[in-house]
Amino acid sequence: MKGSKRWIHAVMTWVRRQPPKMKVFLAVLLGLAALLFLRIVVHDHDSLFVVAEFVHALGISVLIYKLTKEKTCAGLSLKSQELTAIFLGVRLYCSFVMEYDIHTLLDLATFGTTLWVIYTIRFKLKSSYMDDKDNLAIYYVVIPCAVLSLFVHPTTRHHMVNRILWAFCVYLEAISVLPQLRVMQNAKIVEPFTAHYVFALGVARFLSCAHWILQVLDTRGRLLTALGYGLWPPLVLLSEIVQTFILADFCYYYVKSLVGGQLVIRLPSGVV
Repeated sequence: MKGSKRWIHAVMTWVRRQPPKMKVFLAVLLGLAALLFLRIVVHDHDSLFVVAEFVHALGISVLIYKLTKEKTCAGLSLKSQELTAIFLGVRLYCSFVMEYDIHTLLDLATFGTTLWVIYTIRFKLKSSYMDDKDNLAIYYVVIPCAVLSLFVHPTTRHHMVNRILWAFCVYLEAISVLPQLRVMQNAKIVEPFTAHYVFALGVARFLSCAHWILQVLDTRGRLLTALGYGLWPPLVLLSEIVQTFILADFCYYYVKSLVGGQLVIRLPSGVV
């Protein structure tokens, strides 16, 4: 076990010394290798989305434990939780009027839990909330997503308003974690429960991204035409990829800290 840890530590040390372009290349290479592995091992690629939802639920469970047992919300971004509630609320509306399925129930459970987290941070644990660190204005995230959704949205037969709202929640979900990353960057130190939660988000986003990419490959591109035409299909895939890469750097430092036996993660400047 110690030998394997030393080997992993040596690899991570080598990666850290590489220039930014090489790091990006290695990240893409690792992602492609992971996709190939999932395509070979997982026969029902649609199940990846369910697994992603399960991993997300695990992350929320860790968050609930932190709030109820530790009695502190230090290190958590209220704005990220509010953005999550916004895109989940919009997606639930769209699901009820456009395509109600099992994922609607999963979103409903996540939406309810997120509202509870927001209430707890705002009222019960307000004294431990790091307001000065959570300084990314929500409108910097919401307005670009709203404007983009007006111009690029699904081309289905649903009502125009519903199609715009669906695009809005897709775009907003992709970058809703940015305020949380800003909090961690400002604080420089990420305590364990917050780190576990954000890492779970990263894994869930990767599995969701893998689900979409593998579905496109399985259908030989027919899934893209089913989503519509124009810029919307590629932007859906791009949004999934953006979600994954936004958290990729943090996940690297999370794994690095675990290998080094550290309970907290220390982020150097410019990581997120």
